[in-house]
Parts: sequence; C-alpha cells; structure tokens
Amino acid sequence: MSDIEIHGACPPAFAGVKDAFAANFAAGEEIGARFTLCENGEVVLDIWAGAADRAREKPFDERTVTQVFSTTKAVAALLVARLVDDGRLSYDQPVAEVWPEFAQAGKGAITVEQTMSHQAGLSGFRDEMKPDDWFDWDGVCARLAAMTPLWPPGTASGYHPVTYGFLAGEIFRRVDGRIMARAFEEDFARPFGLDFAIGMRPEDRPRAADLQRPTAFPQFGQINEATEVAFLKPWSSPAGGGAGVARTAPIPSTNGYGTAEALARLMAVFACEGELDGRLVLTPETVAACVRERIRGQDLVLPYEMSWAAGLMRNAPLHAWGPGAATVGHSGWGGSCAFADPERRWSGAYVMNKQGTALVGDERPRRLIEAAYAAAG
Repeated sequence: MSDIEIHGACPPAFAGVKDAFAANFAAGEEIGARFTLCENGEVVLDIWAGAADRAREKPFDERTVTQVFSTTKAVAALLVARLVDDGRLSYDQPVAEVWPEFAQAGKGAITVEQTMSHQAGLSGFRDEMKPDDWFDWDGVCARLAAMTPLWPPGTASGYHPVTYGFLAGEIFRRVDGRIMARAFEEDFARPFGLDFAIGMRPEDRPRAADLQRPTAFPQFGQINEATEVAFLKPWSSPAGGGAGVARTAPIPSTNGYGTAEALARLMAVFACEGELDGRLVLTPETVAACVRERIRGQDLVLPYEMSWAAGLMRNAPLHAWGPGAATVGHSGWGGSCAFADPERRWSGAYVMNKQGTALVGDERPRRLIEAAYAAAG
C-alpha cells in the first residue's frame, strides 16, 4: 500500500505528518485511519486514507465512524466535569452521597475523584457472570454497589477498563437524571456538530468501519487478580446479545463511535481553558481541577507507571502524545487516542480499524504526533 491515496487537508508545514501517515500504510500497519489536529480549537490538519471494510472495497472517508473503545473515557470525564462545573457534584465528595447503595462492603468513603482515577478497587468482577450481562445497566451497577474492593481504595490505581463506564455513568445519572449517551447527544453532539455518540446510532451502521481484531494478545506483564478480572476472565468484557445490542449499548467506557475530527475538536475543551467553538463549556478552574494528578505510580492492572487525572491519563511518564508535560488524553483498545496539550493549545485524535496490541501509546499515532511536534519546532 505504498501508493496509498491520502485525502483531507495537510498544510505544507505538516508534510512530515502526512509522510508518517503514508509510511504506516506502506508498512501494512493500517487498513483505514484518520488523524486530526486542532490549534485553538480550529482544525489545522485532517487526513484520512484506506478502506473502511475488511474486503477493502469501501473507502474510509470523512464520514466513516469507528469504535474507539476506551478513548470514550475522555468523553465521560468531560461529562462528569460539567457536573462539577455546575456545582452539582464535587470531586472530593463520597460517591455514596449521590449513589447510596454504593456504600456497601466498606465503600462509603470512596470519593468521586478516586473512582474517576481508577482507585476504587473495582477493576472487574470476581464472580462469574455471562458476557451479555454487561448490557443490563442496572444489574451491573447493583453488582458494583455490592462488591468488596479488590484492593484498599485510594492506595493504588488499577485500570477499570469496562467498569469505569458504569461507575462514572451511574454517578452522572444519579445527579443529572440522564444517561451519559443522551446527555452527550443533547449537550455536545447536536449543539456543536460533533460526529460522535456513546453507543452507535442505528442510522450510522452503514458508515461504520469494520474492525480487524489484533492477531496477538496485549502484554499485561505480571498477572494479578486485578488484571485477571479486568481483562482475562471470559466475562471481563461485553459480548453476545447480538451485534445490534453490542453496537448500540450506551457504555461510556468502551462503546464510543465517531470520527477523529469530532474527538479532536471536543478535546479542545481541555486544551483551551474550557472553550469549545468559542463557547465556554467549562470554567478554567474546573478544567484545572479535572486534569490535575490524583495518583501516580505502578498501576495494578496496566503494566506501566501511570499518572491519573479525574478520568484522563496524564502524559508523563509514558509520553504517548508528544513531549508536553501538561498534556492529557486517553487511549483505546487497538490504538485509537485523543489528547489535549494546553501549553500549545493543541488537541488531536487518531482512529483506525486495524487494531494493534499496545495498551497505551500505539506506535502509529505516536509517529504522527511526534511528526507534528517536530514540524512545530
């Protein structure tokens, strides 16, 4: 695929990004992909190429939507931050104040910010369940409320790949009254023209990219119980229930569908002191509260030292999204990512349909982001 045709807009100054994008295809690392970069909330680079289907007959174009898995968590973090901004929630209050059942099994003191930064000890379920039980929102939340933490909450982070969405989503629903999927559609997608949804809209199925799953399993390092229940049990992730149920399930940890352009524009909120398309959707004070470090150290689930904000990954020490010390973002299973650099007022996103095995910092977007920073000097 060395002769891949790249579409979109790439100013001459970012020619190195386009070259890196072409090189990913030439190396056989992509089927279809898109990368978007914004400065001050305005799109300055937006390129896409390849095919949206396994047969490589349907072009991957500007209307193609892809599932971004855990990159969706950045959207959930923004929605919770909005409640904080409105004064309806605070990061330091106990979850049980808004979700009383959550106080069971010694969890009464766990705070919102501990939950959002993966410190609650609820990375997955010990007890056997059916993979399609994940599609029962109330049932999963009842399990979480009754569950004894896997480690002492607040003592370490342990990535919550799927349960994060139910924890953040139920906190949001108890305060706001809406599920996150509806709130995002009403408050962001429609008003700002963002082509993104939590749970695929049925009408978007014809333009959704087919995914090619990884050919190998991610490397988790030394396996412990927190990792095992998070990723390795037969019921660790949603499955079954039919393709329609799986695609449309409004799970705000794993089931976002959209474009790189929508995610890059949305992440401008964190790059531009709360502004989106010239409107203040978060105060600078709330942005600062959201992105500040809550815990740093060896994660109990991921094989990395991690720095966690309130629902966002902080760039150091992995530096998955360029050199910025203040950059925040999130990665998704298979390679997608979205990030915000408030020092440069940059935000960006990468989506693709050929999944890799990196848990954080896939080399394909890393090359694009590094080329963008190299161009900027």
